Amino acid sequence: MESLIIVAVVVVVFLVIVAVVLVGARRFQPGEEDPLAARLAEISERGEVVSLEEIELSQPFSQRVLIPIIRRLGDISSRFTPQHVLESTTRRLELAGSPGRVDASMFLASRFVSAVILGGLLAVIFAFTDRWSVGVEVLVNIGFIVLGFFFPQIWLKSRIDRRQKEIRKSMPDALDLLTICVEAGLGFDAALSKVIEKWDNELSMAFARAIREIQLGKLRREALKIMSDRIGLTEMTSFVAAVIQSEQLGVSMAKVLRIQADQMRIKRRQVAEEAARKAPIRMILPMGIFIFPPIFIILLTPAALRIMNAFSGGF
Repeated sequence: MESLIIVAVVVVVFLVIVAVVLVGARRFQPGEEDPLAARLAEISERGEVVSLEEIELSQPFSQRVLIPIIRRLGDISSRFTPQHVLESTTRRLELAGSPGRVDASMFLASRFVSAVILGGLLAVIFAFTDRWSVGVEVLVNIGFIVLGFFFPQIWLKSRIDRRQKEIRKSMPDALDLLTICVEAGLGFDAALSKVIEKWDNELSMAFARAIREIQLGKLRREALKIMSDRIGLTEMTSFVAAVIQSEQLGVSMAKVLRIQADQMRIKRRQVAEEAARKAPIRMILPMGIFIFPPIFIILLTPAALRIMNAFSGGF
């Protein structure tokens, strides 16, 4: 029991460290203010004279120490990492919405850092305890090192799935608002701006980035294609293709948006029905682990006691 408590404490400490790093390294989404710029503006408004060192010390520990260390390790590891691995990691980070101030090299370096942290914590704990043999401790430590190495990858995969799920869920409502705005006489870019003003989610952030690229001079179809590539959903790809075709062929944009909204709503309902059908199958394992054993204990314990009393009375 004490060994399980020790392992649980190690896992909790590791997750806290990872959470601190990720929160401190969070990339500020469009529309959010840089805390360093806010700090400089606040100091300038108050008329205080401070040095650059004081401004640096006012930042969190993760920004001053942890992130530069990981960035330096990322620069070193990128020299020995194949180019296709960096490109695929960059692609996955884009699908996740570019979480944190993390590029591909930093993310790959964080996998080694998390493995070393988790393995080092467990080694320190094993050094002060004598519950298991050396061979068991080495095997457990290797297992947790492997877990720490793959933990950033698992986290990134869950981030991608969560972002795509949120975008898929909000697309029909956003297309309804787009349709209403276009039918009211607004242009497509102005209608996208209305969606950005109405909501604050992953889809509105993707639209805001596309609008900013269009304002900087990129063609609309190129900006929309890049946006669909950054999201990685078939629904978004079909929506962008329909918008580009309507622009090239001169078809009514409002009609195309209405058809796309209906299709997205049908797709969302189908996804919900599919998840509902999978729910009973996914419940089998938790029921087998957490529900059936207590039921067997409650039902069979009285009969077992009666049998034991009957045999003991006979002897």
